[in-house]
Amino acid sequence: MDQEYELVVQVDAAKNDTLAADQLVRQYLPFIKAETAKFIHRFPVEGEDDELGIAMFAFHEAVLRYETPRGAFLQYAALHIRHRLIDYMRKEKRHAGGISLESSHDDEDSRTMLDQLEDGHNELTRREDLSAAQSEIGEFASQLLEFGLSLSDIAENCPKQKRTLAACHQALECAKENPELLEKLLATKRLPLGQLVQLSGLDKKTLERHRKYLVAIFLAYTNGFEIIRGHLQQMSPQKGGRA
Repeated sequence: MDQEYELVVQVDAAKNDTLAADQLVRQYLPFIKAETAKFIHRFPVEGEDDELGIAMFAFHEAVLRYETPRGAFLQYAALHIRHRLIDYMRKEKRHAGGISLESSHDDEDSRTMLDQLEDGHNELTRREDLSAAQSEIGEFASQLLEFGLSLSDIAENCPKQKRTLAACHQALECAKENPELLEKLLATKRLPLGQLVQLSGLDKKTLERHRKYLVAIFLAYTNGFEIIRGHLQQMSPQKGGRA
């Protein structure tokens, strides 16, 4: 079994099993110590360095929060550990060599070390979000290929008029209320247009004209595409979508 896949299976199992989660933390303690060492610039000692305890908690938290669209688990866990350690350092205001977190590291730099840590935290969060979005879009594009579609096909077929966009999202609401439509889409790799028209009462020509777009938004609601679904909600006319 592939090592990354095996780890993902372990993580999934540990989400609802406290003992399994604790065992996973112990199993990956060398990894957690290595990530802590990168942050404090020395090897941490169990029972002495608070940072190691914070990192162990962060790893456990990463197990509970991890979803496959976020990318490789250990990469996700490493970012989460660093986030928590930065939060801890900000709150503690520890002194090292007489320099406070509230003091500027360089007299010529008016920004405090706390400001710099905050910037680092925001940048790490941005990178993590970007990585998750890229991974999810890649998976979405891969599944679209099974329907003979590409992301460019969807972009070109996206409704330009607010009225048409509203009709497509009304069709989506109908499909969410009648999940057999989504199940049929996955099973046949075809949009159940006739059944959709019958259940929604929408104009067949309008839906047929935007079939590719409908396949895409329906597909987004049959899998764990949270980021894409959030984007679709922003496009929805009820949320002030574009004309």
